[in-house]
Order: sequence, then C-alpha cells, then structure tokens
Amino acid sequence: MSHYNTEDAIYALATAWAKSAIAVVRVSGENCIQTLKKAIKSKKDICSLPTNTAHFCRLIDPRDNSLVDEIVLTLYKDGHGYTGEEAFEISCHGGLQVITQVLKTMAALGFRQALPGEFTLRAFLHGKMDLTRAEAVQELVDSQGNASRIMALNRLGGSLFKRINEIKAIIVEVMSILEVQLDYSEDEIGENLEFPEDKIQEALTALKAIESTYSTGRLYSQGAKIVLAGSSNAGKSSLFNLFLKQERSIVSAIKGTTRDFIEETCLIDGIPVRLFDTAGFRLDSDSEIEDEGIRRARALVDNADIIIYMIDSTEQTNLDEKLLNDSRCIAVLNKVDISKKHSPNMLSLSVLTGEGFETLTHEISKKLKSGIKDSGESSLVIENARQKEELENCIKALEDAINANREGLPLDIVAVSVQDGLNSLGELTGEVTTDDILDKVFGSFCVGK
Repeated sequence: MSHYNTEDAIYALATAWAKSAIAVVRVSGENCIQTLKKAIKSKKDICSLPTNTAHFCRLIDPRDNSLVDEIVLTLYKDGHGYTGEEAFEISCHGGLQVITQVLKTMAALGFRQALPGEFTLRAFLHGKMDLTRAEAVQELVDSQGNASRIMALNRLGGSLFKRINEIKAIIVEVMSILEVQLDYSEDEIGENLEFPEDKIQEALTALKAIESTYSTGRLYSQGAKIVLAGSSNAGKSSLFNLFLKQERSIVSAIKGTTRDFIEETCLIDGIPVRLFDTAGFRLDSDSEIEDEGIRRARALVDNADIIIYMIDSTEQTNLDEKLLNDSRCIAVLNKVDISKKHSPNMLSLSVLTGEGFETLTHEISKKLKSGIKDSGESSLVIENARQKEELENCIKALEDAINANREGLPLDIVAVSVQDGLNSLGELTGEVTTDDILDKVFGSFCVGK
C-alpha cells in the first residue's frame, strides 16, 4: 500500500473508455467539492447543496474559462459516498473528446489520477466494507455469467463476512476458556474446565464447508476449457457453430479446412466456457501449415478441462484409444442421422438435425460439476484464492490445536495455535492485514473502482 497516498483527492473515469450516451467521472478526497467550485457555473453554490443529490450545471475549464460540457453533478458529503470520504460524480456526455476534456479539467483543478482499486481501498480504510466485500466488487465486475454474478452479489452483501464472524465468535469463546485456565489455577476457578474440542470441531466443520465451495466458485467465475478434437470432417466445426448458434467456423467437405484452432466463449448450463475448434487429426497431411495446426490441437487437448472426441459414424476410423480412456473425454458419434449407427460407450449426435445435442450439453455440465462438493453453503460460494488460503490456514491451526491437546502438550502451546486460527480469519476479512496484502488485492482492480 506504500504507493497509495490517501491524503490526495483522486479522480478517474468510472465508466468504460468508449463512445456512449453518458460517461461518469468519480472524484474523492477532502475538500474536493470546495475545489470543484472553481470549475462550476450554477445558480446555487454547490457547497450549500444537500448531499446525495444530483444537480444540472456547467463545467468550466479553470485555465481559460471555456465551457467543457453541460453535466449532472452528484454530491456526497460527510462520508455518505462509496469511499466514506467527501466525493462527487460528474455525469457528462459520452463522446471521447468530452471525456478527455473533463479528465483534463480534473487534473487542472489539482486532483490526482486514481490508481487501480484506489476508490475501493478508501472505502475499506474508512470502514465502508471489509476485505471480502471489497474483493467481491472486482469479482462482480469480472463475472462472466448470471450464476457468478449472483455469487459475487451475495459476498458483496456481506454473506461471507457474516459467516466468518459467526465462526470467529466460536473460536473466541474457545480462546476465552483457554485464557481462564492459563491465568488462574484450578482451585481459583472452582471447577475443572475441559478443553472445548467440540467447539473447535464445530468451527472446523463450518470452515471446511466454506472452503469446499472454492471449486464451484472458480468454475463459475473462471470457466472451463473445452476442446473439440477428432479426425478431419468428423463435424467439429459444425458442432462449434451449433454451440455458438452462429456460423463462426468454416464448414467444408474438404479435409484439412481448419488449419489452426478457433476460440470463442459461450455459456453451458450457466458455466462460462472457452470453446476450441481444432485441426483434424490425420496422418496423410501434405501441408506444413496443417501439421502445425495438428500439433497445436494436441497441445490444447493436453490442457483441456473437457475433450469432446468427435467420431464420424459414416467412415471407418482408427480410434484414438488414449483419448477414449482419458477421464476428461466425452466420445461423440456424429452423423447418426445418415449412418443410423450407435454405440453404448458413445453419445449419439447429429449436428445437422440437432439430435443428441441436449444430451451432450447435459453430459458436459455433469462432468464439469462432478468435482464439486455439496458444501451445504448453497448461498455462500468463494472464488478467491487468497480467501481459500486463509481458510486453509485457519483449519490447519485449529487441527494443530486439537492434536497438541491430545498429545498432552502445555496449554499455552495449544492456545498459540487457536490464536493463529483467529489471526487467519482476521486477515481474511481485513481486520488484521499488511500493506503487501492490500497492494495485491486492490492492485488487481480496474481504475475507477
């Protein structure tokens, strides 16, 4: 966090750098509204206007008093805004030249251009949100499907923070029991307090349930890589187009049409997917370009989450046994509308008529979700590697505490492990943190957030 100066008033474009109907420029920092007065023409003094209100006015370049744009100005005083600081937002016309001049005007007023994530960092530092909510902001921006959007919104609403606090309360209770035994003798306590292993087990069960949702979160947020593989003319490009519902890949009866891979994104059962159409595998290629395409196709197969192995049912094909035995493989017998052939070990498909396509998408969804555990935390899913790591650290610390007690180690050693678990949860929510963690979290944000 060393390169963030929280004393400055900062500005940034909060909407996309693109031509649009309107654009929004965000400014935050002490006395920023007073400073803005130099560049505003309005019937009323903007400093006297109520907070959380929007006002029509004119933005003037303070250097030459020329008109920059007619704007809508929204004021946030006394910490009512996103950052917890005095702030304002300018809604201007969305032409690129207009946006450029508005940003130049903010710089001319002495505001500093914001760094990535700096607005959300200030919201965190001013107690407007914890670290899990802050991370959910960028996760919401990055969401690729409706399912990942809903999961990010749940975290932004505080579902993870609330659950962590509930677990933390259990661990704090354990810690208080241990501290009583460390501070006072059994005679002074008046009773023999047992080690509260049941409480630690309760916390562990809850922590492991949250940690186990990581695979679900990553699947819905990062997506999966699906590679269409097989011999030339097996129907890979036609299936590729069927998934995308558009003529994206060239389809031809001539073998070797696809010389390189083609990549597109789509959703399958709410899961974002990177779909690859590849060069057909064949041994009689007479083209160096096609040979290179086949090599690249093999490389994609090696790194795929799912391989759809397309087989032409109208031709006698030497099957790739290695591919068929790969756990990631879904073998598909295509052109069954012509050949009428079927196999008990393969899915039947006609990309021409669409027969079997729904079954294929169901099988893909089933295979993608096969590694997902039922955590019981249906509304709470994490996708953040840092959060997963802190959960794992806490789990390990609590398990170490249980093992230390069972081995008869001194109670102060047991207490250290319990405290380590508490510290890990503190780092997860941001109550205990370091500049390095904050740099890593907020440095990945887009500018304006």
